[in-house]
Amino acid sequence: MSCFLGIDLGTSGLKSVLIDEKGKVLASATVEYPLYQPQNGWAEQDADDWIEAAKTSIHTVLSDAGLSADAVACVGLTGQMHGLVLLDDRDRPIRRAILWCDGRSSAECDEMTVRAGGRDKLIEYCANPAIAGFTASKALWVRNNEPENWQKAKKMLLPKDYLRLRMTGEYASDASDASGMQLYDVAHRRWSDELLKAFEIDREMLPDVYESPEVCGRVTASAAAEFGLQAGTPVVAGAGDNAASAVGMGAVREGEAFVSIGSSGVVYAHSSLPALDPLGRAHTFCSSVPGEWHMMGVTQGAGLSLKWFKDTLCGGLIEKAKAAGKSVYAMLDELAAASPIGSNRLIFLPYLMGERTPHLDPLARGAFVGLSASHTLGDMARAVMEGVAFSLADCLGVLGEAGVKPKSLVAVGGGGTSALWREIVCDAMNTEVELSPTAAEGAAYGAALLAAVGGGAFSSVNDACSALTVRTPACSPNGERAARYSEVYGIYRALYPTMQKSMHSLAKI
Repeated sequence: MSCFLGIDLGTSGLKSVLIDEKGKVLASATVEYPLYQPQNGWAEQDADDWIEAAKTSIHTVLSDAGLSADAVACVGLTGQMHGLVLLDDRDRPIRRAILWCDGRSSAECDEMTVRAGGRDKLIEYCANPAIAGFTASKALWVRNNEPENWQKAKKMLLPKDYLRLRMTGEYASDASDASGMQLYDVAHRRWSDELLKAFEIDREMLPDVYESPEVCGRVTASAAAEFGLQAGTPVVAGAGDNAASAVGMGAVREGEAFVSIGSSGVVYAHSSLPALDPLGRAHTFCSSVPGEWHMMGVTQGAGLSLKWFKDTLCGGLIEKAKAAGKSVYAMLDELAAASPIGSNRLIFLPYLMGERTPHLDPLARGAFVGLSASHTLGDMARAVMEGVAFSLADCLGVLGEAGVKPKSLVAVGGGGTSALWREIVCDAMNTEVELSPTAAEGAAYGAALLAAVGGGAFSSVNDACSALTVRTPACSPNGERAARYSEVYGIYRALYPTMQKSMHSLAKI
C-alpha cells in the first residue's frame, strides 16, 4: 500500500500525518517544543528542536500505522510562515530562528519602505506593505543589530525549508511560503530583483522556488537513517501553513474560503487573480494551486491567546483536568459556555504579539477591558474567545472591502475543533461556518494531499481536493445572537483607537 506523509512544522509543535490514496488518515502524531521570548514582543525557536520533533513524529506515525518506510510514496512539507533561519557555510543555524509573531523589527519596516521608494512602491513589488512579522525585516534587524551573525550568514531559509534541507540537501521553497518573505514578486512568482537590490540582499542567500506539488528533492541516505524514511523518497515543495490548510479543506477555487483558529487566526479566500487591499491590511500571496493566489487577513494571537490564558491563569484548572482525565480546553469550554454573550461586560483585545489585520501595529498589546471583582474564570475564557472572533470579523471586513465576500467559511485549526468557539465565530462574523472531518489534522493533511499529487496519485491539486475533501454544515448564524454580538463588536472596535497611544507609550518605557 502506498501512503503519503504530510509534515506541519507549527509554532507550538510539529505534526506528522500519514494518509492512504483514499485520503484516510492512517496515523497522526504531534511533538511539542518550546517558544522562547527573551524580550517583550520577541519570539524565537531552536531549529534543532524542530528536527528532533520531526524524527520522533515520523517514527511514531509509521509505527502506529504498522508500516515500514518504503510505504511512503512521497512527503509534503508545510509550516509556520515568515520565520528567519540563518545558516552558516556548513548549513548550521547561526542563531535561534526569529518567528512570524516576533515584533522587534518595526524600525526595519520603516527602513524597507524608504529603501523600496515608498509604501506604494513596496506593495507594487511584493503585494504587501512592510510588516514586522515578515522575513525581510527580520533579516535587516539581524544585519543592523547582530552584524557578527549577519557576516556568517550564507543562506536564509523559512522554517519548513530548513527541515527540507536536512531531509534532502536541497535549498528549496514554494511560491506560497516565499510570498511572505517580502523579497518575492507575488504577481509574477519570482524573486524581486528590485527589492533584493534595494535591501542589499544577495540572491545566492535564497532558495530556488517551486510550485507546491512539484517534487524538489529526495530523501538522502543519511537523512533516511536519521528520520526513518527510505532513501530516494520524493519530497514536494509544499506550502505555507495557510495555503496547505486550504488544500486540506478543499478551498482551492475562486471564492472558497476558510477561517483558522490556530496559534494565529486567519480568514483566507482563494482567488484566480492577485487581488490587493490598497491599504495593505490584508495579505496577498501565491496559493498552493499553481498559477493562482489567495488573500487573507491575519490576527496574531488567536489560539495563542487562549493558550496564554490557560498557561498563565488556569493552574488550578489544569490540575483539576489532570485529576479528572479531561482536556483542560474542554473544561474551559464548559466554563465559557456558562457565561453570556459579552462575557458579563468584559472584552479582551487579543494583541499579545502585536497585530496585523487591520491595524498593522507590532506595538499593539492585549488587554482585558471592563474587568471587575465579579468576573469569573469562565467570563475571562469567553472574553478571550469572543475577542479572537471579533479580530477575525475585522479580517472578514477587510476582505469584503476588497470585493472578497465568501458565503461560508470552513473551520480549521485547534480552536476550530471547539463547538463553542465555532458558534461564537459564526455569530460574531454573521457567516455560516462549515466543518471538515480532517479539520483536526490541519495543514499537515493539506501537505499530505500535495504529496499525493507530487507522488502521482492525482494529476492536480484540484483533482485531489475534489476526490478527498468533504465538508459538513457546522452552524448557521443565529439572528438574535448575531445582533447582540454586533453591539459588543462595536465597543471592541472603538477600543484600539482609544488605547493605541498608551500602548505605544508603554513600549517606550
